[in-house]
Amino acid sequence: MGSRKHKRAELYKEARKTRCVARLNDNPTSPRKTRLMANAIRGLDVDKALGILQYSHRESAPKLRKLLLSAIANWQAKNLGKSIEDNNLYIKQICVNGGRQLKRLRTAPQGRGYRIRKRSNHIILEIDSRLKENSVVEETATQNK
Repeated sequence: MGSRKHKRAELYKEARKTRCVARLNDNPTSPRKTRLMANAIRGLDVDKALGILQYSHRESAPKLRKLLLSAIANWQAKNLGKSIEDNNLYIKQICVNGGRQLKRLRTAPQGRGYRIRKRSNHIILEIDSRLKENSVVEETATQNK
């Protein structure tokens, strides 16, 4: 491996240490239905998003809530001794991609068969602290003066 690739790999490793991500693969709900709830909580604070997901009646809300709690637990594991309230956590990114499709046949008139596609999805949820962004902005502002 060349020196540029090695340096890039080291930077990538350091960035992964601070990134808090939770994934849910092969969620047996259609991606279109899950994206409705994902769009509702994208960019919100964690406590507000948990409230929205708890009282929503959509099918994907409990699964997204559980995934968000998992991402919070991952953040706590990487940031020992820090509290969630002081760091002002928010949902940085949430991505709902299509997963596997189970293809089935349903009997139809005159000997035909209609295709049924049972869709699934993959969800990637990333949370971050707003305090880190503010400190970076303040540092760049002091350097520009």
